[in-house]
This record gives sequence, structure tokens and C-alpha cells, in this order.
Amino acid sequence: MKILVLNCGSSSVKYKLYEMPAKDVLAQGVVEKLGLKDSFLKMTLPNGEKVVLEKEMPEHTSAVEFILENLTSPQYGCIKSFDEINAVGHRLVHGGEAFKESVLITDEVIAKVNECIDLAPLHNPPNLKGIDAIKKLLPSIPQVGVFDTAFQQSMEPHAFMYALPYRVYEKYGVRRYGFHGTSHRYVSKRACEILGKDYNNARIITCHIGNGASMNAIKNGKVIDTTMGLTPTEGLMMGTRCGDVDPGALAFIMGKENLNVEGFSNLINKESGVFGVSGISSDMRDIENAIESGNERAKLAMDMYNHRIKKYIGAFMAELGGCDIIIFTGGVGENQTSTREIVCAGMEYCGIELDNELNAKTRGKEIVISKPSSKVTVMIVPTDEELMIATDTLTLAGK
Repeated sequence: MKILVLNCGSSSVKYKLYEMPAKDVLAQGVVEKLGLKDSFLKMTLPNGEKVVLEKEMPEHTSAVEFILENLTSPQYGCIKSFDEINAVGHRLVHGGEAFKESVLITDEVIAKVNECIDLAPLHNPPNLKGIDAIKKLLPSIPQVGVFDTAFQQSMEPHAFMYALPYRVYEKYGVRRYGFHGTSHRYVSKRACEILGKDYNNARIITCHIGNGASMNAIKNGKVIDTTMGLTPTEGLMMGTRCGDVDPGALAFIMGKENLNVEGFSNLINKESGVFGVSGISSDMRDIENAIESGNERAKLAMDMYNHRIKKYIGAFMAELGGCDIIIFTGGVGENQTSTREIVCAGMEYCGIELDNELNAKTRGKEIVISKPSSKVTVMIVPTDEELMIATDTLTLAGK
């Protein structure tokens, strides 16, 4: 069964074509600068070669159409006709409380996702445009929606509610939803597969650490707590997002700098985090280079970044009643050896014993990086959200 996975952003469309259930990637690429005159499609061919095709694509339908053309083209294609595509899976960011799992997309589903636009105004509209594009171009093909927020819907009210007037929850849905759910679900299940552990009888902490970062506490297959909230701004310090901040401090800054809603949003989402503290970059590779050059603010940013991760590991271990597996994933989690070492240092009393030598030489592959004597298994598991989407699409569309 050939399944096309689409991840539609405001100015980009990422895609992968899978042969399922074999999990073979037949084609992959991304449209960038969507809506601009210099938009282009960047493809990765099966042999690893990168091909860039420039074409003006004013909106999502034209982008999806160009992707489909190249999937069937004599030069770059891997299928002869659109009829070979059996289903399409979509990444959908926010499903609110309406979606606790992936679903076949119907008019009713689209209407409910539209109702969640206020909760994700930058993400849900382009996600919906991708669905609409497939409806126009491949009207008879089943589509499946896989939500970033669905996995965390198992949280109990005491974990997801804010201590705000209850009316703002009833009127506006203000609560903690969590994000990166597809990634957290994939790596937690994959870790148990690798270790031969029962997923429904395990205490797991997943650390999706990158420019955007979040952590989940998973007990017996269900999320009991997460770091992100109503929006992806809460929780860990990130590339440009502030993470946890005293809301009183934010009100103070708004008054002092006379910020409107847009200015305030830019402050906490685009001007803060690693970039805001360091004044250099949101990219941790740049921060590491600056630290080596003796930049004190870069060191401060790194120390703050690592401190937040360690603090949440301790909090989640308390909630879980101990921990069996800690997983690092995402761009930083998979590749930044120093963060993994610092986060796990001094945690032997919690049963965490990192193999520092193995950790120091390991990047971006599935591996256990804790010592054999460690009571908590520490792992790197590269995330694969697209494969998770393809798997859910196979299950639902296959019916």
C-alpha cells in the first residue's frame, strides 16, 4: 500500500511516499518559500542525491500538484500514475479536546479542526489547506489526520488544568494540551520494541529536544504529564521560545515596553530562549562554538537550557514513581552529546548511570547509552514522525 505523508506549513510542504507495511521510503522532499516567486521543490532521490526544481507556487494546491507531478515524472518519479497512491496521511497540529487519536478525515472532522484554529492560528489553517488540495487533486483517495496534541489527551484534569478562573477553560478551552505527540509516541513505542519491554507496563520519560522542545511522562502507555501547554511556548527553554516564566514578570514587561498582543507574542516566541539569552543564535551548534571562544552569555544560555531538562526529569520521575527508560530525540537530543551528559550527571541516586564514553561518540542512531548497571535505561531514538503518520494511515485507511 503506497501512502503519501504531507506536513503542510504556512510556507512549506514536506512529503514522504511510503510503501507500507514494508516502511520503504520511495520518495521525499519539501517545497519551500511557498507563496513567493522564488519557491522551489527540493527532493532527495533514493541514491541520496539532492535535486532542486524552481517553480512559482502561489499556494498549497499548486505545491501539492507539483509534488504529485514529480512523483510520476519520467525523470524523477517512482510511480506511473496517481492511482498507485492508496491513501494520504496529514500532520495536524491542534485537535483540541475533540481528537484523542488519529482519524479518517471527513467533513465533520474538518469542521472540528476549523473550530481549533484559535488554538493554533499559525498551524491549523495550512494543515487544512493540504487536506483541501488532496480533495481537489485526488478526490477518491482516503485521507487520515494525525494530531500533535492527541497523544497527550490521556492526561488527567489535575495535570492539564491551569489554576485560572474555570470559566476561561469552559469558554475558550484554556488548558494544557502538549505538542510533539506523534514524536513522543513513536520513540516511546520504538524504545520498548528495541528493549523487548511491555509498552503498557513501563515508566518512560521522552525528551524531544530541538529548536522546539518538549518532554512527556508516560506511564503504562499513557501520557500523565507534559511540558508544553495551551501553546508550544510553555515548559523547556527553546531556541527562541522562553518556556516557563513568571506571568507576573511578563505583565511587568508588557507595561514597561508598551507591548500589544502581537509584540508580546513575538517577545516570548521569537526573541527569547537560547537566542534571547545568548544574543548570538538559536542554533546550539553556534552556542557551543561561542562557549569554546569564551562567550559567557552563550555559556549561561547552555546552562539554563540543560538545567530545565534535568529539572523536568526529576519532576516526572516523582510523578511516575520512578523511571524505566529515558529517551533523547530531536535535533539536539540525538546529536548534542554534552547536553545528554550534563542532564544525566549527578543523577545516580535516581538510578541513572550514563556511559559517558559511549555517549561522547554517539550521534543520531538507535542505541542504549547507559551503563549495564544503570537501573534506568537511557537511550537515543531518532524520531520518525512521518513513519508514525504512515503507520496510522495504513491502519485506518486499510479498513
